[in-house]
Amino acid sequence: MSENSRRAGASVEGAAIVEAIKRSGVEFVVSVPDRVTSETVLRRVASDSALRLVRVCKEDEGVSICAALSFCDKRAVLLMQNTGLLDSVNALRGIAVEYRLPVVMMVGLLAHESDAPPAQSRNYGVRIVTPILDAMGIEYEFLHGAGDEQRITPAIERAYANSTPLVLLVGRSPV
Repeated sequence: MSENSRRAGASVEGAAIVEAIKRSGVEFVVSVPDRVTSETVLRRVASDSALRLVRVCKEDEGVSICAALSFCDKRAVLLMQNTGLLDSVNALRGIAVEYRLPVVMMVGLLAHESDAPPAQSRNYGVRIVTPILDAMGIEYEFLHGAGDEQRITPAIERAYANSTPLVLLVGRSPV
């Protein structure tokens, strides 16, 4: 993506996110609705017959479900926001990191300023996300603008090929 389109404020598209998820072989989307991706991603997932939506009450339940699906050779993505990621750190540690399981999470960064990388956010809850992921050794991709959805499929492929967790950070609400 060019610097000009990033400066122009072009957001990643919800439809492009869903198509990238499907291209990576994901069959299940496990979700705790979040304000960043609900309207543009979750709504599309719910109406897409190629994807099975599993609604959960807590993010750590979603971590367990995604891990269990990986044992059945099924691919899943857990949809949540950064507050839920922070709430599920122990489940991620105990299940995804220590057992080296391909738990893939798409995390909406609630209250993220669209012009700043997460680690430079004025919002504390956003600012600490990437340092925590770095400390845990969890790979992440920051999906910030139009064209960034092209990194989704290869990242999910890597997570499943290497049997490691992955976080896809969504920096602004998709369109």
